[in-house]
Amino acid sequence: MNTIGYFEIQSTNPEREVKFYSALFGWKFTRQEFVPIEYYGIETKTIRGGLLKRPAPVPSPPSGTNAFVNSVEVENFDKTRELILQNGGQVALPKFAIPGKCWQGYFLDPDNNTFGIFEVDSKAK
Repeated sequence: MNTIGYFEIQSTNPEREVKFYSALFGWKFTRQEFVPIEYYGIETKTIRGGLLKRPAPVPSPPSGTNAFVNSVEVENFDKTRELILQNGGQVALPKFAIPGKCWQGYFLDPDNNTFGIFEVDSKAK
């Protein structure tokens, strides 16, 4: 126990973010009609999640994040970065090495939510 078992993404335009994350990571989204707000369950290969209609305004740039930031392990950092950019995302912090561990970087989705990606590589420096 005491491990993260569920994550949520907030969005001012949920359909747009459903398309973004589906194209990027192949996640499957299912509209949850029994929830009293616009809400989608997210199926990934490892962790459960949800995407919901944002209940409050997006903080104005250049505000820092106001929630947990999750990083997704990917097979190829550079290919995933290109997919992010092709699907309307932006670079927030370019690729950098965690020496001996991985390549890490941070991005913004089309609704300015921060998320990270990392590629495990013991030779990263």
